Amino acid sequence: MKKIVFALFGTALLVGFYSFVPKKSTKDVVTLNVLADKSRIDWVGSKKNDFHTGYFSLKSGTVQVEAGKLKGGEFVIDLANVKVTDASGPKLEGHLKTADFFDVAKFSEATYKISSVTYTGENTATVAGNLNLKGASLPVSFQVAIRSSDDKGFFGEAFFSLDRTAFGVNYGIGNVAKDVQLAVHLFAK
Repeated sequence: MKKIVFALFGTALLVGFYSFVPKKSTKDVVTLNVLADKSRIDWVGSKKNDFHTGYFSLKSGTVQVEAGKLKGGEFVIDLANVKVTDASGPKLEGHLKTADFFDVAKFSEATYKISSVTYTGENTATVAGNLNLKGASLPVSFQVAIRSSDDKGFFGEAFFSLDRTAFGVNYGIGNVAKDVQLAVHLFAK
């Protein structure tokens, strides 16, 4: 009889201890790697009588997802291989690489690190972070449309404008618009 009482007491004691132990989350933060061959940043730069189009590739990056929600990330943008997709092609690409624009001899990359993500809807969020471009590090925020997000993959898009002069890209002020239109397409697995 004593054995049964001790066994019941021991079981009750263990159940009591385990009821106060915090449950480990089954939805831990997952880090996904950016698919550099599929992700890119399209841009449109305008001037008084024309505009130019092109894109930057991403060299690398990661995205953090928890329970299907974007939590953070950081990215390396390849400035040295800027592409122009209109008729100005290689000539404009060469000019964009000079000190007039990105000065890729000194600054071949830009980086962006997310500091916060605030969901504004089921599949939309405001992302805030710091963009380091041409030696200047400034806060940049934008809205993101999250197309898919789970522990196996992420796809998000953002469309916004950026004042290039805030980063010391001052070429052609008065003729070339200060704001550049950006479309970010980010895939991670």
